[in-house]
Amino acid sequence: MIKFTIITCTYNAAEVIRPTLDSILNQTWAPVEHLIIDGASKDDTVKVAEAYRQRSLEEETEHEVRIISEPDRGLYDAMNKGLRLATGDYVVFLNAGDSLPDDTTLEKISNDVNERSDGKLPAVLYGDTNIVDDKGIVLHPRRLAPPDNLNWRSFRHGMLVCHQAFYARTDIARATPYDLRYRFSADVDWCIRIMEHAEREHLQLLRLPEVVADYLDGGMTNKNHRASLFERFRIMRRHYGLLTTLAMHAWFVARAVLKK
Repeated sequence: MIKFTIITCTYNAAEVIRPTLDSILNQTWAPVEHLIIDGASKDDTVKVAEAYRQRSLEEETEHEVRIISEPDRGLYDAMNKGLRLATGDYVVFLNAGDSLPDDTTLEKISNDVNERSDGKLPAVLYGDTNIVDDKGIVLHPRRLAPPDNLNWRSFRHGMLVCHQAFYARTDIARATPYDLRYRFSADVDWCIRIMEHAEREHLQLLRLPEVVADYLDGGMTNKNHRASLFERFRIMRRHYGLLTTLAMHAWFVARAVLKK
């Protein structure tokens, strides 16, 4: 049985975290390890998380909930902390407000892996994402759609797979921590490096034929859009070279103009 580790990084997230916790606790699939990495919140985030952990014990689920609350150096430092603690076969990040689309999401993913993998556990499982509001209502599918055949070069065209819909094999993810030089877009760099590793080891990237994540509209990257764009340019230049990066950004601009 595939074991999933879900990592939720929080800071003062008491108002938005409950749908995330409920969507994980209600999963029909087990075992699930849920790591809540909190940055010493000043609101009731930890209190809400502790009540959720108690519910998982009372309902006798096979969900192991661990809560770590202490100061950190930001979101990606918290994510690295979660990676070091993860014990599942696959790790995925669902931040406060994000959720799994339905109660059978992890069961369907596991069935897909068992039926369609090539004998080895794929390096990455990836699927579609819906954008939801703070009430969990689906607003629209994510604009960028995952390709059927993904590789590390695919992200030249933008982050085609949402971070929350990118399930990485834990052994590879743990050996590929987030680069803390990036404050807003380290997830882009991390996904590319995971896929580079997969290509070197001739490991499969498995496209899942379903929505695997509901992403809360907004977030840190949206709130720091300009800084995030500069970081993404640096990341693309690092992986794809300056000329390719300039050419792709010229296309991004032309595409935006043509859509107007």
